[in-house]
Amino acid sequence: MTAAVFPIPNGSETMTIRKAVITAAGEHHAQLPLQSVVTADGRERTVLQTTIDQIAESGIEEIALVIRPGMRASYLEAAGLTGPDLLIIEQDNPRGYGDAILRAEEFLGEESFLHLVSDHLFMSRVATPCARQLIDVAEKHNCCVSAIQPTRENEIGSFGTVGGVPVARESGLYEVSGIIEKPTPTVAEQYLIVPGQRSGYYLCFFGMHVLTPSVLRELRKRRDASGNQPFNLSGALNSLCQSERCLAYSINGTRCNISQKYGLLLAQLAISLHGQDRDLILSELVRLLAIQSH
Repeated sequence: MTAAVFPIPNGSETMTIRKAVITAAGEHHAQLPLQSVVTADGRERTVLQTTIDQIAESGIEEIALVIRPGMRASYLEAAGLTGPDLLIIEQDNPRGYGDAILRAEEFLGEESFLHLVSDHLFMSRVATPCARQLIDVAEKHNCCVSAIQPTRENEIGSFGTVGGVPVARESGLYEVSGIIEKPTPTVAEQYLIVPGQRSGYYLCFFGMHVLTPSVLRELRKRRDASGNQPFNLSGALNSLCQSERCLAYSINGTRCNISQKYGLLLAQLAISLHGQDRDLILSELVRLLAIQSH
């Protein structure tokens, strides 16, 4: 794919991100944000709290949380009472991921916003949280920006995957030419090769985006055209990048997909190995390996 380059409109209003939407209504993922992890500084927090903590550290003032019906009390307990204002929205008669985001349209009005999925844990390699890194890029370029992470081809069936070209003089930033949801390696090799990527790696969604009101308009079109069928975010973004500037940014951090097999365990290990108890965890792993070898 060759990315079209869309000019930034002169006199356009500067983007300021002050709202966030977390989607947590997936049938198989609804319980994941309620699980507990030990953070890098040794505190026990729910997955939802770690996400809210990062959002708050990134300067967000208001959060909408989209959940399955009947789980409000559980989510309020898991969220705690600190941090930005939290609005709970129940997704009755669900029609997929795109529909979940649209449930927050009244909350969002005509504002651009930060969006995060609830079945990932995000860890920055630098002092700036992953969400703040993304917001800074979006506010600088005044357009929709999706966070991405180079991902091995055997894993791309779990993620939306981006095609495009690098932006000149901007490290880790790409002009998006197209997006395919959960492609096969064969499809990705045909349509999603990005110059400069290692062989066998593709640019896959990280689990967070800064989205503009144009994305909500694209999602409404899909809702109106889909009948009762589910519709997703990737399709809306793929359409939008044909008419507006859309960027993808390689976050200086990593995502842990806790919805995968052993996902929560692997996420906890990754957090621990970057935290204050790294030596303890390493010694315990060595001890367990030694026991298993006998």
